[in-house]
Amino acid sequence: MPSILSLPRGAALPVLLSVLLAACGDPPNGAPPEASGPPQVSALVVQPQRFAFNTELAGRTVPYQIAEVRPQVTGLVKTRNFEEGGLVKAGQALYQVDPASYQASYDNARAALDRSEANVHSTRLKSQRYSELAAIKAVSQQDQDDASAALQQAEADVAGAKAALESARINLAYTRVVSPISGRIGKSSVTPGALVTANQAALLSTVQQLDPIYVDVTQSSSSVLRLKHALAQGHLKRGGPDAAVVKLLLEDGSTYPLNGKLQFSDVTVDQGTGAITLRAVFPNPKADLLPGMYVRAVVEEGVSDQALLVPQRAVSRDATGKAVAFVVGADGKLESRAITTERAVADQWLVTAGLKAGDRLVVEGQQKAHPGQVVKVAAPPAAPASAPVARVAAN
Repeated sequence: MPSILSLPRGAALPVLLSVLLAACGDPPNGAPPEASGPPQVSALVVQPQRFAFNTELAGRTVPYQIAEVRPQVTGLVKTRNFEEGGLVKAGQALYQVDPASYQASYDNARAALDRSEANVHSTRLKSQRYSELAAIKAVSQQDQDDASAALQQAEADVAGAKAALESARINLAYTRVVSPISGRIGKSSVTPGALVTANQAALLSTVQQLDPIYVDVTQSSSSVLRLKHALAQGHLKRGGPDAAVVKLLLEDGSTYPLNGKLQFSDVTVDQGTGAITLRAVFPNPKADLLPGMYVRAVVEEGVSDQALLVPQRAVSRDATGKAVAFVVGADGKLESRAITTERAVADQWLVTAGLKAGDRLVVEGQQKAHPGQVVKVAAPPAAPASAPVARVAAN
């Protein structure tokens, strides 16, 4: 076939036009053009489900009881009767202060009481005799009054001597420094031979009860108000008798095997942080929890029977940062919905506004169509189910 360039100038143009028309004509073999149908999207039907609202709050462990051991008398420490870091019982002797001077004071007070009791015996007999003699006018009334007054004074001396003896006994008992509570004792700040003074500022040691143990966490006052409003409006309800159960996450990310109980919520908001302190109590039989440890407590706030959880991949953001989802209307057309998401739950969003039960939510393929366009709906691919439990970190 001769080249188009080799043809005469008048014949080249008709040949070129025929080639272009052939290229733009019907497909070969007479096949019809491929028809373009509505775009296909994957959608699921939004269904309400039961959902437990759990909040994860940061906090620290606090001893259930703590006692600071201080001397109540002055003297030299003779012995230390415990192992540092060991367990002690309430009333167990921890230190022994030299009791010699206090024993002498007690013996002196005992002797003074005996002397006073002997004196009151003689004055009582004298008072009785003067009463009999005054009845027959053998002594004057003044003598009888003096004898009665002497008896009262002797009885007062006995009472004072008893009080002094009791004081001496208490001081003597204080030379034996005992543990006020049962628990684990820390290091000792003194050794035998050290001089201690009554009510000194320096501690001898500290005893802490660790089983059970407290966990103090903080929650913002705004979160507490939001929870109260949700409960009052019926959007949430208490989870039953186990609603106060608290789980614990340790510093290494592991879960503490024993559950605790929410004991109380503080009645005062911290003016600096705007937070409220919550206190939970946990059993600690193996002393795995030590005072001052950083932990995270998972607290159940309430339960909703009509919660809407949707896959995160079905939610996008518009230019202003607001959450947007696409649904397929009853007429088969794609619709854009502005929604409100409260919190993330694993790979899902908890939606509180913008969607309702029965909506066909587009999960995949929304990029292929635009709002108002008719779409073809297919079932979404199966995804692993996630437990309907919310765990959200406190702000």
